[in-house]
Amino acid sequence: MRFPVRRLLRLLMALAVALVAFSVGWAALYRVVPVPATPLMLIRAAGGSGLAHDWVPMSQISPHLARAVIASEDTLFCGHGGFDWAAIEGAFEDNEEGRRLRGGSTISQQTAKNAFLWPDRSWTRKGAEAWFTLLIETLWPKSRILEVYLNSVEWDDGVYGAEAAARHHFKKPASALTRREAALLAVVLPNPRNWSPNPPGAYVARRAGVIERRMAVVERDGLADCAR
Repeated sequence: MRFPVRRLLRLLMALAVALVAFSVGWAALYRVVPVPATPLMLIRAAGGSGLAHDWVPMSQISPHLARAVIASEDTLFCGHGGFDWAAIEGAFEDNEEGRRLRGGSTISQQTAKNAFLWPDRSWTRKGAEAWFTLLIETLWPKSRILEVYLNSVEWDDGVYGAEAAARHHFKKPASALTRREAALLAVVLPNPRNWSPNPPGAYVARRAGVIERRMAVVERDGLADCAR
């Protein structure tokens, strides 16, 4: 019996269209609906890490924290279309030359990964991340991207989002975070389960001082204005 190639192609095409439609609808929904939980939250919770996560709107997050994460993670956030091509090229060059592996992810890419995808370093996951990055950059304003990022990023084992992080580390709401506290939280983002903002180790404390100085530049040059 001949293999039904045309039927298979039609099936694959229908599946691709369905996946695209589903992803667009999912991204459109998250433009207006708080993200209830992310894949990482559920995976870690299933592994026994617990889950502390309280969604709050951007108006209830200290502007110091928005400036701190932009200063630390992605100073070009308000101006790029989701990808920092110079950082990506630099990361590829370093990785090919055998230096310490590093990424070139923007806040938009991290938001796409956190909100929609599983933790993995495969090319399949990276491709899906690029697709969802394009979707949220098209469908969401920058302020929404940052709002979802600040509400979904991990800040300790089982602690997600600015509100839970502020209460866990500083015993206060996210709206009351000081400039120094925001800088300390931003520093630990690359390694939140091993670094602590309170009390900070020597590296975290020193790095927070650098972030505070960068925050002044971010504020002076309007690099976080899109978060308003």
